[in-house]
Amino acid sequence: MKIVVGCDHGALELKEHVKKILAEYKDIEVEDIGTYTPDSVDYPDIAEKLCAQITSGKAERGIAMCGTGIGISIACNKIKGIRAALCYDVYSAKKSRQHNNANVLNMGGRNMGLGPAEEIVRAWLEEPFEGGRHQRRIDKIAALEGK
Repeated sequence: MKIVVGCDHGALELKEHVKKILAEYKDIEVEDIGTYTPDSVDYPDIAEKLCAQITSGKAERGIAMCGTGIGISIACNKIKGIRAALCYDVYSAKKSRQHNNANVLNMGGRNMGLGPAEEIVRAWLEEPFEGGRHQRRIDKIAALEGK
C-alpha cells in the first residue's frame, strides 16, 4: 500500500514521527509531499497536493496534519472522493476505518502527543473497512459531493 503524508509548519515534528512509524511496515511505501521546513505554508495547498495523489490512484491513503488537524481536515474533505477523518484517539481512528473507510487520517501537531499519535496511526492502518451497511452510507456521502 502507498501512503502519502503531508503537513503544514504546525505539524512538521509529528509528520517526521509518523514517517518513522510507517517505515516499520514492510508493505507500506511512503511519499512525503512536504512541508520540509518550519517556514509558514498554507495547509489547503498541502491538502490539495496530498489528496490529488489519492484521487489519481497514485496512493491508496494519506495522512495529513496541521497545527490542530481541523483546517487540513476541512480542506481535504472539500475534495471529491476523499473521506478524511480527524482523529484524537484510537477509538475514532478505528471507527473511521471500520464504518467510514476513511482514506485520509488527520491529526494536529500542536495538540497531539507523539505517543498517542503513534497509537492512532497504527489503529488506523490496521483496522479494516467492515463494508455491509456502512457501504450504503459511504455511497450516500459520495452522492452529497455532487450537490
